[in-house]
Amino acid sequence: MDTWPTPHRPTAPPSTPRVAARGEARIEVEPETAHISITVTARGKDRRTALEDLTRRNGHVLELARSYGPAVEKLETGTLSITPELTEHGHDEKIRAHHGRVHVTIVLNDFTALGEFTTRIADLDMTRINSPWWSLRPDSPAHANARRQAVHETVQRAREYADALGARLTALVELADLGAENTAPAIPMPTAPGSTHGRAAYNGATTEPTAPDLEPQRQTVHAQVNARFTMSPPQL
Repeated sequence: MDTWPTPHRPTAPPSTPRVAARGEARIEVEPETAHISITVTARGKDRRTALEDLTRRNGHVLELARSYGPAVEKLETGTLSITPELTEHGHDEKIRAHHGRVHVTIVLNDFTALGEFTTRIADLDMTRINSPWWSLRPDSPAHANARRQAVHETVQRAREYADALGARLTALVELADLGAENTAPAIPMPTAPGSTHGRAAYNGATTEPTAPDLEPQRQTVHAQVNARFTMSPPQL
């Protein structure tokens, strides 16, 4: 019986040794913007009166914000509502008054004007202000710096592991971003303790209130990356 020669199969090369490492960076930087949440309210015996008062007061807020020019980076009007208030029992749907409310969000990039601005807003009639919330812009260089530092640390750690084995890194196999995020809130949050509340104009104030000194809160930027490298055969 004929037999066929067994084909030559080359010996498979040993698997290339690899090393994996994680790099992390955490840096603190000055904030770039301050977010202010403003709520304007009005109350009237009828819907039209409440709406007219609300429109007038909201106009005062917008006019004041626009007067600061480029210092105001963003000016947005949010939810506007007019809500009827029923009488105490409310069985016959009799309306006692109407309540109006409008939310305005303002973002400032000039912190020298922040104290004066928030004080003037808080001094407006039936206006409540919650501020400030410090943040960085999404395209802030701080995010890139943190990621760059995380990558450098990853390479350094992987190189140290390879060196401990008498080897050296030869190539990058994979680099995975675990995310870089700003730990401070980027948008205004609900009413917080210690918020500044606007006082009514009929309280009799005749002089400009003293502007508070608002110290910007430093922002922490965090980045993490995982990386895998190939390395030369270790000297075990």
